[in-house]
Amino acid sequence: MVNFFLLILIYSGIYALMAIGQNLITGYTGMLSLCQAGFFAIGAYATAILSTSGWSFWATLPVAALISAFFGVLIGLPTLRLKGDYLAIATLGFGEIVRNVLNNWDSLTGGPMGIQRIPMATIFGFTINPYKKWAFLVMVVVIVLIAYYLFERLGRSRMGRALQAIRDDEIAAASMGINVTKYKVWAFAIGASVAGIAGSLQAVFALSVTPGSYTFMVSIMVLCMVVLGGMGNFSAVILGAFIIQLISYFPQLTGLSSIIPPQFKQILFGLILVVMMIWRPQGIIGVRSYRVGNKKAKSKAKGSK
Repeated sequence: MVNFFLLILIYSGIYALMAIGQNLITGYTGMLSLCQAGFFAIGAYATAILSTSGWSFWATLPVAALISAFFGVLIGLPTLRLKGDYLAIATLGFGEIVRNVLNNWDSLTGGPMGIQRIPMATIFGFTINPYKKWAFLVMVVVIVLIAYYLFERLGRSRMGRALQAIRDDEIAAASMGINVTKYKVWAFAIGASVAGIAGSLQAVFALSVTPGSYTFMVSIMVLCMVVLGGMGNFSAVILGAFIIQLISYFPQLTGLSSIIPPQFKQILFGLILVVMMIWRPQGIIGVRSYRVGNKKAKSKAKGSK
């Protein structure tokens, strides 16, 4: 039972990275993207291919992030004119293209069989064995905390405020001198890069990759995490990732997997989205807002006293 709970925590951390990237794209910029599974797959396969060619896991990590970011720019540029449902359909199509390319490019990706026997990650001569989950969990937690810190700083920065302005009113943001195209592309690139890192972790944890692991439902699951926790709040989406993973593995945790069909999970995710959008659209925790103007006003008031 302890090992199974550690498994849930590890996958919560991996999916939390994807949710953080999704939150930047959807929660901050207001773009409904459904292609995190595609970036996740690109990162996983980049690490798998390079690791089996003799690269260290830590060397593959930035490469996976950069390749995913490149494809983020590639999908971001042509879809900038699209909004709402049309953007969702276009990004969904990209994710399916990635999965089909991986499924059919046998010489590089191994086709439907994927890539097996991926070497374990090592650090300072110590092997991070995924079968001994404590060490791997520590590595995942450290990477999630680093990502959380960096994205929190990004949310408070000039770029974060520009993204929120684009989300609230794109025309008004453009009229105020914000380069909407540049910031949207940056949001896609950064959100894709962190999903690529999540894919690297998944590859080195499972020690194998197959195209069937990166379906449309992965993107839906990540979107559920963002909606459940609270769009525009990075700490909230980490909580959302844990709750969704707990729900996903609930039948196995309770021993009801023989009674509850696998399709029930998909129904549950859709139900969560509907319920949250109707009764609590701000999510469990809600949106965190950074009010610089109020802080300045308070400091001026204190100075005047």
